[in-house]
Amino acid sequence: MTKTAWVFPGQGSQKVGMGIGLLDLPSAKAKFEQANEILGWSVTEICQSEEEKLSQTLYTQPCLYVVESILADEMFAHSFQPNLVAGHSLGEYVALYVAGVFDFETGLKLVKKRSELMNNVTDGKMAALMGFDRKQLEEELQQTPGVVLANDNNSAQVVISGTPEAVEILLGKIKTKRAVKLNVSGAFHSPLMESASREFQQILKSVEFADAKVPIISNFEPIASQDAETIKLRLYQQMTNGVRWRETSIEIEKEGIEKVIEIGPGKVLTGLIKRTCPDLKLVNVSNLEQIVQ
Repeated sequence: MTKTAWVFPGQGSQKVGMGIGLLDLPSAKAKFEQANEILGWSVTEICQSEEEKLSQTLYTQPCLYVVESILADEMFAHSFQPNLVAGHSLGEYVALYVAGVFDFETGLKLVKKRSELMNNVTDGKMAALMGFDRKQLEEELQQTPGVVLANDNNSAQVVISGTPEAVEILLGKIKTKRAVKLNVSGAFHSPLMESASREFQQILKSVEFADAKVPIISNFEPIASQDAETIKLRLYQQMTNGVRWRETSIEIEKEGIEKVIEIGPGKVLTGLIKRTCPDLKLVNVSNLEQIVQ
């Protein structure tokens, strides 16, 4: 049997219309209704037509969590099973749900609070860099206070995060094929998230984690684990530290995985993994039709 990993994308992958094709499923409808009660607003309404809201952290993260969780439920319902799971930033919470570390409701309440705290941090900037000299980037990051590597996605794409001034200074020093300033409220995955992270850690401490049913690779420390305490400790660090996706891709292959299924809107993660691990079979599932075909 082919060893398979399920991976879940984070903020930036959202699309208007995502999850709408699931509305006719009774199980999915129940989850959407449960989500609406927890959040106090309609996931389906935001996903269906409110593009501006869908791009705001406050709404993006819960919407992605709900849609990706329901898609994963349908994968299970059609007898698919992962041998390993991982998620990019917000996507790690879906991976934890899928691995049985916590239930859907617990995960959504955590994501709701996480999105609120992150949305309130407004003093920062992020930028994606494509095509650069990694050695030069690492040297300049060490010499430029106030900016860090937020997402190490693959050898050709990273995201930097920090104070607006520091990000601009670094962009002026680094030669890239392309640099894109991201439309986000704050400097995610950087020390500027410290106050939000401290508050969120107190919430996490009150939540009981179960051992994962399948190994999960965490953003903070990309080594597969099923131990509940290890997983929680790693999650504590997620908000203020970088997403090590390039190393996650390598670890997926080291674990003997042959196929990776990205569950959620878009093809961001499979695109990133392809550059790092070209021999892996990559599949995308963003709607019901791709599950039942």
